Amino acid sequence: MKSINQLKEKESAQQFMRFVVNGIISASIHYGIYFLLQLWIDVNIAYTAGYLISFVYNFIATNYYTFHTSPTWKNFIGFAGSHGVNYFLHIVLFNLFLYLGVHRLIAPPLVMLVAMLVQFTILRQVFSRWGKKKE
Repeated sequence: MKSINQLKEKESAQQFMRFVVNGIISASIHYGIYFLLQLWIDVNIAYTAGYLISFVYNFIATNYYTFHTSPTWKNFIGFAGSHGVNYFLHIVLFNLFLYLGVHRLIAPPLVMLVAMLVQFTILRQVFSRWGKKKE
């Protein structure tokens, strides 16, 4: 019989794997929108538009898929707050990479990689504390 700690560790590992899958889909949406828009508009505006569109998908998928919770206003506020921090991290890193000479098509994946671990840590706290488990 498994101990409670082993079950918690297994659930944490599964959550992280679901987070990664969700993140890949969300990042693909973000990058796809950015890639198309950056051809016609400023890269920062294109990056922001991609981020906002992927945010909508990400909120829904994070609830239902990653953490198996139902959406509530509390976790929307926590999610939006964590994404506010995350967006700030994204835009600062994005512009830093551009300033350092990283090509505008390469910078977004680098930013997303760095921000992913920070975001998981924040979201895990939000959904563990305020999430309502689906029945």
